[in-house]
Amino acid sequence: MRFLILFGALLTFLPSPAWTENADNSLLAYAVNVHRTPVQPWPGYGIYLGKGIFITAAHVAGRAWMTRPKVVIEGQEYPTGVIKEGSFEGTDLTLLSIDENLLPIRLRLRKSTLCKDPPWPGEQVVSVIPGRTVRSTVLSPERLPIGTRRFNTVIADVAQTGNSGSGVFDAQTRCLLGIMSRKISQSRNRADTGKSETYDIAKYFVPASEIASFLPDDLRLEQVSNSRNTNLHLR
Repeated sequence: MRFLILFGALLTFLPSPAWTENADNSLLAYAVNVHRTPVQPWPGYGIYLGKGIFITAAHVAGRAWMTRPKVVIEGQEYPTGVIKEGSFEGTDLTLLSIDENLLPIRLRLRKSTLCKDPPWPGEQVVSVIPGRTVRSTVLSPERLPIGTRRFNTVIADVAQTGNSGSGVFDAQTRCLLGIMSRKISQSRNRADTGKSETYDIAKYFVPASEIASFLPDDLRLEQVSNSRNTNLHLR
């Protein structure tokens, strides 16, 4: 009987599905769309860092002097300035800025944190795009084809999670673990026809460590531990 009482008391402290969903949905405020000029036919995403600064994948924004990227918040487009531009072949990140006074108040009050520790296989994450969050898991790079293992920060659930520029957050601490960059695919021969087909097996995200190095000194973000021993923490 004493064991049952203790077990019941423990259950009261475990997060319920509704609590988990609400906590994940709190991350939706950071997610935006990114449009080129003219608007590209595929969706592009970004994440709000704070102080009027947004981060996206470099190939989403493209060469900014040509594409004149805009951030889209609740259907409204905001022209941006470019703070720093990476490249798809190098660091697939670009930083965009908007006059903070033009942003909705709910966004001005927010500021992202970066995950301090490297992602580890099995880590639970939340993929975030405007209007949608999806849970996924960090994969071991050993599960990738040898030729792609240089992209060693990857998640599963390719079909469901956000595409380029979307945010990958640690599911417990809600720190930003990375920015989605690209799919990793593999060719296989079908057993019945022998025909070669391409399968998506993972998605690579630019990790928080590279984001921290990419940020200018005056834009440094607080870093939060996302190690396995981290207690549950919500901002």
